[in-house]
Amino acid sequence: MTFENIIKKISSFIAAVAVFFIAAGMYLSWKGFVMTDGGEIVLVKSAQAQDLALPDKLDVPANYVMPDEHSLGKANAPVTLYEYSSFGCFHCADFHLDTLPLLKEKYIDKGLLRLVFVVFPIDKASMDGALLAECVAPDKYFPFVEVLFEKQRDWSLSRNPQKVLMQYAALSGLGQEKAKACLKNDENAREILTNRQNGVTQMKIQGTPSFVIKSKDGFEILQGAQSFETFDEILQQKIDVKNKN
Repeated sequence: MTFENIIKKISSFIAAVAVFFIAAGMYLSWKGFVMTDGGEIVLVKSAQAQDLALPDKLDVPANYVMPDEHSLGKANAPVTLYEYSSFGCFHCADFHLDTLPLLKEKYIDKGLLRLVFVVFPIDKASMDGALLAECVAPDKYFPFVEVLFEKQRDWSLSRNPQKVLMQYAALSGLGQEKAKACLKNDENAREILTNRQNGVTQMKIQGTPSFVIKSKDGFEILQGAQSFETFDEILQQKIDVKNKN
């Protein structure tokens, strides 16, 4: 091999590496991740959260039944927060890892707020995660949800997301054969997609995360990522003073 050919091969390799890192950077940015100076990939905090977002009124048909299969908090809480979320959505991960624990401590654990988790898959991997979640034991559902958000970077950037998701399901007590069956469960898939479609047509969901608030004031919607301070301000207005004590 001539020196000229060696130089050409080295140049081609360097160009390919450069294209790879540019493409990877664009993909990571789109998914909500950035690479630090030390080379670590980290999840960006929600930059789109609105400090003083106000919910919009929703005209929900009287006979419409809201999904309530997976919830945290008391059924008779004065306010219900419906979270429409996708496992591959990085702002959804922000909410579950950063904001939800604060809401749980201040409102849910005190019986003032009920949270209903409604899966709204926006890609195949998120749909696979939703199907697997339906098959874990009921008491392990929300811990499994938390794992999927905590490990979002690992499975979403994997060449085989389904395989990684099944490994997490195994740690939640779901055997491989049952997990495979879950991924092919048409009944669960139809229910998930029906809730998703109803979210679009009935709740006017435009993306994830989105939040529907049910209170004495009726139904209202908050689109997009929100800070704890925004939820706190809204809930202070929705919950009667006598219920705060």
